[in-house]
Amino acid sequence: MSENTELLSTDEAKAKRTEARQNRKKKGLIIVNTGNGKGKTTAALGILLRAWGRDMRIGGIQFFKHETASFGELKALKKMGVELTPMGDGFTWTSKDLDETQAKALNGWEVAKQKIASGNYDIFLLDEFTYVMSFGWIAPKVVIEWVKMNKPPMLHLIITGRQAPPELVELADLVTEMTLVKHPFQEQGILAQPGIEF
Repeated sequence: MSENTELLSTDEAKAKRTEARQNRKKKGLIIVNTGNGKGKTTAALGILLRAWGRDMRIGGIQFFKHETASFGELKALKKMGVELTPMGDGFTWTSKDLDETQAKALNGWEVAKQKIASGNYDIFLLDEFTYVMSFGWIAPKVVIEWVKMNKPPMLHLIITGRQAPPELVELADLVTEMTLVKHPFQEQGILAQPGIEF
């Protein structure tokens, strides 16, 4: 096997894997998908799909997708019996009433808190939730304090959106930043397409 294709592992990494296997430590992770690139929600949906395959209890709130949205992922999840609830009025840059958009997002947080604390889920998605914090509608400190006090220990919580606050990044167990390299709209003027963007 050539050096370019061989998966390299240091002795330190091997020792860490061995220790982790022996300790069998588990916890409900806080996962953040952020950055300016596409794929934050899509990556989260991939986790939901994997969890569904494991018969885990899945739920989520979409904070800005219109409450009457019928995107491909919502259609698929509904067929699978997975609850992902859009609670917004569309995207903020097209909002006709930003106060209403904010009110819907804050209501979404109240609903999410009830669902997260209920103990009825193994994985819960807060899609586009970083915007609620970065717009100043809820202080990151308030969210973090609530999560620390109320998230069930084994619940995996996924949060998506651009501009994840540093405090959230610090709290998270897994953070992935999507980097924009090239986009069909910006380079070619190609609009969002079914099955790819929605």
